[in-house]
Amino acid sequence: MKNTVRVILYLLLLSVLWFFFKDRLASGIFGILSVLVTLSVIFISIVIFLENRHPTQTITWLVVLGSFPLVGFIFYLLFGRNYRKEKMFRKKYFLDKQAFLTVEGEEDPRNDEKLSLMGEHQGKLFNLAQKLGNSPISFDTATKILTNGDETFQHIIEQIKKARHHIHLEYYIVRHDHIGQEIKNLLIEKAHQGVKVRFLYDAVGSWQLSKSYINELKNEGIEMVTFGPVKLPFLNNKFNFRNHRKMIIIDGNIGFVGGLNIGDEYLGRNKQIGFWRDTHLMLRGEAVRTLQLIFLQDWYYMTSHSFLTAEYLSPQIDDESHGGVQLIAGGPDNEWSVIKNIFFSMIASAEKSVWIASPYFIPDEDIFSAIKVAALSGIDVRLLVPNKPDKRIVFHASRSYFPELLEAGVKVYEYERGFMHSKIVIVDNELASIGTSNMDMRSFHLNFEVNAFLFRTNSTQKLVEEYLNDLEYTKQLDKATFDDRHLGFKVLESTARLLSPLL
Repeated sequence: MKNTVRVILYLLLLSVLWFFFKDRLASGIFGILSVLVTLSVIFISIVIFLENRHPTQTITWLVVLGSFPLVGFIFYLLFGRNYRKEKMFRKKYFLDKQAFLTVEGEEDPRNDEKLSLMGEHQGKLFNLAQKLGNSPISFDTATKILTNGDETFQHIIEQIKKARHHIHLEYYIVRHDHIGQEIKNLLIEKAHQGVKVRFLYDAVGSWQLSKSYINELKNEGIEMVTFGPVKLPFLNNKFNFRNHRKMIIIDGNIGFVGGLNIGDEYLGRNKQIGFWRDTHLMLRGEAVRTLQLIFLQDWYYMTSHSFLTAEYLSPQIDDESHGGVQLIAGGPDNEWSVIKNIFFSMIASAEKSVWIASPYFIPDEDIFSAIKVAALSGIDVRLLVPNKPDKRIVFHASRSYFPELLEAGVKVYEYERGFMHSKIVIVDNELASIGTSNMDMRSFHLNFEVNAFLFRTNSTQKLVEEYLNDLEYTKQLDKATFDDRHLGFKVLESTARLLSPLL
């Protein structure tokens, strides 16, 4: 019915436009191009209007298309076509949900007892996460915080060397540089030992990855699969929906997830960027099964090959309690914006403190309001961000939110030691999130992400310690000083802010 209404509207509009533009069409090629651009902009504007998007997104697109028709038209083709999102990923959503409920359906009865030891608001949050993300909380998973690239890749390489059955890798960015070469050689070595290696990498994030790198791995028996291949960006609806996940599963018992991709810059070897501050998480035990499920379902989505068998989904479990651990997958296939809603619940449930670290801070209205209300309520709210950009538009858009945050009482810190890429949320020093999701609209609504939520684990306390240590290398923003910044920066930030729903 909706499609019929759209077609009728398009035909009526076309008739009206023909009446007004028929003289311009007769004026040559430039007149024809002008009419085509105008028609395209009008048609796109109608489509956006009829999609019932969030009002902020609708207004932003209409402003961009009205102010910069040609640039706006190209932007829309690349980043704006969300109207097929539900249709594109509906099948994946239901298949993933069915797989999660089948594999994770039988909960450990001991969990109810352990959940009762939580505060009421924390228990509600983990129940919310289970309902939205279809994955249970585990109390039989050991975790370890890995600080920066050196420690992270040291542990990754060490565990890959110990692999006996399989190695599954899923990354947004993979580079053919020193660390990329080291990982490649190690994977080939393990493949020669009979270990099954499957490697899923994002088409856009890894667009610079050389064919020689990929082919060398393939020739050695390693399965290399591209997530969301893009051959014609302007005609491909999936261009805007990227796999931002960064994770490894080894023998179904060891898992890695966090902020680091595979590249030398994550080890601080890029002279232009300098020191790279990041955080990763290593898991051992029950919750690795959830991480494995996320990988296997992504693999199935791209290959139609399923491996939901005991040899992949039976992690070794000990009886020692390590605190609560819950792995949640978010993405455009989930109708509830699961990670964003869990963040919102975390912030809204805080009783003492909310500490956030994010390299790209572009919150939507819900999260932005929750942060300000928490600060106005007397909660200790802190935001840790980089003081120099790696993506300039995003950097300036982020800073446009600072005046309101400072006015509400949020403490904003800019990291000065290097580039800060950690993606952390800590509430009341006992509940934390670490993973691949930034505090921005792209992570909330467009990217496939994965986060670990931790409750009263040793890793939670480690994150608190590291956050406080990171503050030693920051400059806290003062509202009066920040308000006096150059007018040019204010204009740049306000302009970038207009594009926030698109970033």
